[in-house]
Amino acid sequence: MTHTTDARAIGVFDSGLGGLTVARAIKKAFPHENIRYLGDTARVPYGTKSATTVRLYAREDIAFLLTHGVKIVIAACNTVSAAALPDLEQHYDVPLMGVVEKGADAAFDPALHPRLLGPHRRIGVIGTNTTVGSEAYPRAIAARDPQAEVIQKACPLLVPLIEEGWTRHPVTRAVVSEYLEPMRQAGIDTLILGCTHYPLITEALADFFGPDVRIVDSAQAMVLALTHTFAEGSVPPNAQHANGEARYYVTDRYQRFQQLVQAFMGGEDLHVELVAAEDLSAALAQRERGNVR
Repeated sequence: MTHTTDARAIGVFDSGLGGLTVARAIKKAFPHENIRYLGDTARVPYGTKSATTVRLYAREDIAFLLTHGVKIVIAACNTVSAAALPDLEQHYDVPLMGVVEKGADAAFDPALHPRLLGPHRRIGVIGTNTTVGSEAYPRAIAARDPQAEVIQKACPLLVPLIEEGWTRHPVTRAVVSEYLEPMRQAGIDTLILGCTHYPLITEALADFFGPDVRIVDSAQAMVLALTHTFAEGSVPPNAQHANGEARYYVTDRYQRFQQLVQAFMGGEDLHVELVAAEDLSAALAQRERGNVR
C-alpha cells in the first residue's frame, strides 16, 4: 500500500517567542517534519490590541507562512485562537489550528488520562487577563461537555517571571500558590495552560497540584492534534526517513532575546532570521492582489 506524503512544512506563529514551546514539541514528536516558525516580536503582545487589529496581524502572519509553502498553520497564540481564528478558518486552502480548540480537545482525550474522564469534570484554566476575559476556553469546553465545570484564573505575573528566567524560583512558586490555592481547594482534575509561556513552569505547577491533576499545555495539545491529523490523512506527513528542517523568523530582536529563545527551546541555540513587520503586510497585500486562498 502506498502512503501519501507531503514534504511541505508545518507553519507555526505566535505574537512572540512563547510559541517556540509548541515548535519544540512538534520538532521532538515529528523529527521528519519541516517547520517554519514566525514570532511577531515587534508587535507583541497581541492581547492588548483590538480584535480588529488582532485579526489583521493574524492574516499577515498566515500570509507570511504561506509564502513558505506550508501545508498547515498552527496559531500558537491564545489571543489569535480566541479572537481571530474562528473568522479566518474558512478563508484558506490549508488547515488552520488554534491552541484553544485543540487544548480543549486534549483535556477530553481519554488516551492521556482515562481515569479522569468521569461524569463530573472540573477543569481549571489559567492564562493572561485577555485570554481569561475572552471566555474562549469555557465555550470550547462547554461545546464538548456542557456538564463540565470550568474554573478560570488570570495569572498576569507569571509571564514576566518566566521571562526573567525564574521558572524554579521560590518567588514564582509563591505566586503560583497565591493565584491558584482557591483552584486547588476546588478540587480540579485537569489544568489547561492557556499561555504558551506556562509549559516552562510545569514542574512548579505539578508540585503545587500534585499527581492527581493532569496538566494540558498547548504544545502537548498540538502534538496530539497533529498525530490525529496525520493518521486521518487530511494532512499527509513527511516521509518518515526524511530529516526535518526548522527555520525561525522574528520581526524584532531585543534585550535578552537570545536567552529567551534558549529557554523556550530547552537550551538549544537556534539560528533566527529577522524579517520586517512590513514584510508580513506585503505578503498579505500580495495574496489579496492575487486573490489567493
